[in-house]
Amino acid sequence: MGLISDGTTIFDAGALDSGLAKGAMTFIKKLTASSSATLSFVDGASGVVLDGTYKEYVFTFNNIHAATDAADFTVNFRDGSTAYDATKTTTFFLANHGENDATNFEYFSAKDVAEGTGVQPIGRRPGNDADQSSSGMLHLYDPSNTTFAKNFSSRVNSYIDSDFTEECYVAGYINVTAAIDGVQFKMASGNIDSGDICLYGIS
Repeated sequence: MGLISDGTTIFDAGALDSGLAKGAMTFIKKLTASSSATLSFVDGASGVVLDGTYKEYVFTFNNIHAATDAADFTVNFRDGSTAYDATKTTTFFLANHGENDATNFEYFSAKDVAEGTGVQPIGRRPGNDADQSSSGMLHLYDPSNTTFAKNFSSRVNSYIDSDFTEECYVAGYINVTAAIDGVQFKMASGNIDSGDICLYGIS
């Protein structure tokens, strides 16, 4: 039995309306961190679908708590090998507001990548106090396409180490024509102490 609001089906048969281009948001996989070095989503492994089934995939992050203070929350991609080292070009900007009422809005060139293979920070300097965490989402578009580079974008809010709320925006393209078949999340230093990441397909 579905839920209908004002004539619009919100969810039915396990699918949730994403509100994006009338698409359905279908849950695929949830990974829960417990002092985890990495959380990896690999197509065909442990029930993960990350192929041509959907043109868009969404990862949601809920209360990602870092074991190490001020270690960036990062992402990387793999393109058919076992290594998460796909070449990327990205841009990174942020807005923040502190408990001391200080504010900042800037393009942050130190966190973007120009045709590099290293990890991409998507959340900057989250704190590791008991009440500090990061939450947000990442969109990956048409990862199995073998003609075009693969676009992605993310938006992550963190309670950072210096007691600011900080919203980080990242976008870019994975500059390979091979299919992207794996996505990995980790902290720049130390483990992901707790939190969960869910994967959805948008149809």
